[in-house]
Amino acid sequence: MLPQHVRERLRAIVGEAYCLDRPEALVAYSYDATPMHQALPDAVVMPKDTAEVQQVIKLAAEAGIPVVTRGAGSNLCAATVPVGGGIVLVLNRMNRILEIDEQNLTITVQPGVRTSDIHQAVEARGLFYPPDPGSMVVSTIGGNIALNSGGLRGLKYGTTKDYVLGLEAVLPNGEVIRTGGKLMKDVAGYDLTKLLVGSEGTLAVITEAILKLIPKPAMQRVMLATFANLTDAARTVSDIIASRIIPATLEFMDQGTLRVVEDFKQIGLPTDAAAMLLIGQDGDPETVHRDVERIASICRQNGAVQVKVATNAEEADEVMTARRSALAALSRLRPTTILEDATVPRAAITPMVEAIQRIAAAHNVHICTFGHAGDGNLHPTCMTDARNPDEIERVERAFEEIFAVAIELGGTITGEHGVGIVKAPYLEWKLGEAGVEVMKAIKRAFDPNNLLNPGKMFARERRNRVVVNHAQR
Repeated sequence: MLPQHVRERLRAIVGEAYCLDRPEALVAYSYDATPMHQALPDAVVMPKDTAEVQQVIKLAAEAGIPVVTRGAGSNLCAATVPVGGGIVLVLNRMNRILEIDEQNLTITVQPGVRTSDIHQAVEARGLFYPPDPGSMVVSTIGGNIALNSGGLRGLKYGTTKDYVLGLEAVLPNGEVIRTGGKLMKDVAGYDLTKLLVGSEGTLAVITEAILKLIPKPAMQRVMLATFANLTDAARTVSDIIASRIIPATLEFMDQGTLRVVEDFKQIGLPTDAAAMLLIGQDGDPETVHRDVERIASICRQNGAVQVKVATNAEEADEVMTARRSALAALSRLRPTTILEDATVPRAAITPMVEAIQRIAAAHNVHICTFGHAGDGNLHPTCMTDARNPDEIERVERAFEEIFAVAIELGGTITGEHGVGIVKAPYLEWKLGEAGVEVMKAIKRAFDPNNLLNPGKMFARERRNRVVVNHAQR
């Protein structure tokens, strides 16, 4: 519980209405979109600008109080769960688009702006902000930057880190720094901008961002390819990339996901198929038409049962929306839904998909797989029940094996969800002991008192690496 004088000073900084400390008001900020993780904060504070963020951070530093920065709470690694109590700093009031600079092709925003609002604002001017996380209708740009969010267009356009040119951020001692700017080149010292992107609120509080824009593509086409088996679909992904075509979108859904999404959206998806690829391309019309024809040919050569190209923008948008609803659809099946994001090099998609199937069967758990197959980012999703300890234990063992296989194939434990609490036990598997120690040193340099988002990134106990059974591969 916070001392009374701290509560009074917080109210003085942000106003009575924007400082919550009654237990019933705090519950909504005790969890995020990650299942099975919850912790009650001592207070929730909602500043309106950078100056108020500074004052809150300085007060917290003086009193030794932890601070967890939060946007929409849509993350999937428990990165915004206040495990150490303290203050949850909600930045949703800082939701202004400050500038769209058409000469420098940038947009300057506060962290509470929703991602979809950025898309709408710039596209109205014929510009384009490519990162499109699945939660973009509710997620904020501050959260996207903190977790380095990906999305369906990551294959062709990259992820959030590729579009952050500059940041304003408040350090743990309350000082403000500005990094980068409206520049295409800048090698003045360490790249602090890239360091803060993906730092999950453990190093600083981001209060403003300058983002890169590009011209809006002149044309977009979307197609569906269905397959009688998973291996053919996975091989097709590798063959498309090997043919030197980089689609804007190259998504994968297995049969379990297809059936649930179709039941949820009812748009005529082929539920009898073992797998489906959703493929989009954009750019100038001549290139788009040529690429779509070549991709369709590759799909057929790999045994596609059906290849269908959307006939208009409405049909294409309907299919893309259905793909974005995969998690929501799957979450209707069981009380608890655990969505992961093991990622491998694109050429390793086939063995990764096969390994997920084998591991799910070995542990007798229900896992459906979908994801951004074009950039190797798969989302094995387990429908389970947190009230069943035996089943949850099997689920945890299954995901441990999935992470181990991903790393063995040259991949990683997380492609876009972040580390937070959930992946912290596996971070050393990916980085090694020396790599984790370097990260801890960076954390100490920024935040020597460990007040910003404590308990995230770094596990308290080391977890032994799972050994993959090569005889089963």
